[in-house]
Amino acid sequence: MEHELLRYERLAEDLSSIIAGGNLRPGERLPSVRRLSRERQLSVSTVLQALHQLEDRGLVEARPQSGYFVRHAPAPHEQPNARSTPEEAVPVDVSQRLIRVLQTGGRPGVAPLGAALPASTLLPLGALQRLYGSVARRHPRLLEGASHINMDEAALTRQLVLRSVGWAGPLAANEFVITNSCTEALGLCLRAVTQRGDTVVVESPTYHLMLQLLETLGLKALEIPTDPRTGLSIEALDVATRDGQVSACLLVPNASNPLGSMMPDEHKRRLAKLTAERGVAVIEDDIYGDLYFGSKPPRPIKAFDKAGNVLLCSSFSKSLSPALRLGFVAAGRYRRQVALHKTVSSGGTNPITQLVVAEYLESGSYDRHLRSLRRIYERQVDAMRAAVARHFPPATRMTQPLGGFVLWVELPDQVDTTALYDRAIAAGVAYVPGELFSASGMYRNCLRLNCGNPHTPAIEDAVRRLGELLAS
Repeated sequence: MEHELLRYERLAEDLSSIIAGGNLRPGERLPSVRRLSRERQLSVSTVLQALHQLEDRGLVEARPQSGYFVRHAPAPHEQPNARSTPEEAVPVDVSQRLIRVLQTGGRPGVAPLGAALPASTLLPLGALQRLYGSVARRHPRLLEGASHINMDEAALTRQLVLRSVGWAGPLAANEFVITNSCTEALGLCLRAVTQRGDTVVVESPTYHLMLQLLETLGLKALEIPTDPRTGLSIEALDVATRDGQVSACLLVPNASNPLGSMMPDEHKRRLAKLTAERGVAVIEDDIYGDLYFGSKPPRPIKAFDKAGNVLLCSSFSKSLSPALRLGFVAAGRYRRQVALHKTVSSGGTNPITQLVVAEYLESGSYDRHLRSLRRIYERQVDAMRAAVARHFPPATRMTQPLGGFVLWVELPDQVDTTALYDRAIAAGVAYVPGELFSASGMYRNCLRLNCGNPHTPAIEDAVRRLGELLAS
């Protein structure tokens, strides 16, 4: 086994060197699997292992019935800079504007570049539907009632514990609470660690749904400068938490929404230590953690938590199906409070869905699906970046996401994406205006695009129409 491992890694490195040296250019076909097997005297499976490693590193891509090709590099484009943010916490008021944007963006005939949702064709819906039928037949008593006490199915908790070996390692089973979504998980955590009027640190820009949660709970947001590559500024967080006025941090450190940034491990370590020392709870949204573009999975802040101070939240909505409404939180020392809020607010999460996902995870299908899905999302993000570079006004900046499937675009200062939104909908294109990602109304010249759909000619044309509108 070890000998075979070394052989496929050696082949992967040899092919990588050929690509890096320019001897195989983007778009060119690699030697066939059979040829590599014959010439290197390797088994076909060993050659495929090497090619899969190169796929994970973003160097090659497989094309059905055609073989493996060198990937095209993403269109070069200058990234936005982190911006200065208000020094004071502010009340949040985004919900009504956001609801209108999401409703109009979902109209028939409007290109789906707004809400961050994956195309249904990318999801294993057939396999999940078959599992629903199978689980319901084998466990008929699950339909007989519901519990507000024993809410978490042991089979799913066990799978989450096994998966946590790669996250933080491993987490205890009694730390988990199964929820109806990642959104519910975040809301439960905020209720557990804050009181009305408290201040919560958020990234700037931050995920608009987090601002909605703060608004509904009567919490104030303190925006912290955030780098498009490395995430929230630890230095700024240090300054912001010195006076004891911050109760919690609400963060997306891995493949953040909307920037796609990835916080380095050393920053996560410093953040976990700093917040624990100052009694500031950290609510971590890791919904995109499995959808990284690099060669190895990113670790959550939870991996560096020594005090039970980090509440790790996630769900399967971006990888399996938004309709599952299945999430979870590993709540650390706040588990009892989170479970109590869950019991009172919604009781147990659908037990059939819990077992369906547990069996899908146990079968190994989820990891195989993720391997493919990560490559697809990365290609779709690259295609969207290239389309924006072709069609948007000169001086446009955009992020280069390190995971997930959203793209943040910064336009020239005179462009107001909020003012132009209705005209975009009339032209059949949706997006989310940038000011909805800021409690203080920053980023009016920015927007977020959804890259969760295959980049078809229709999507390309929608980007073209949007670019013409933004340039007018």
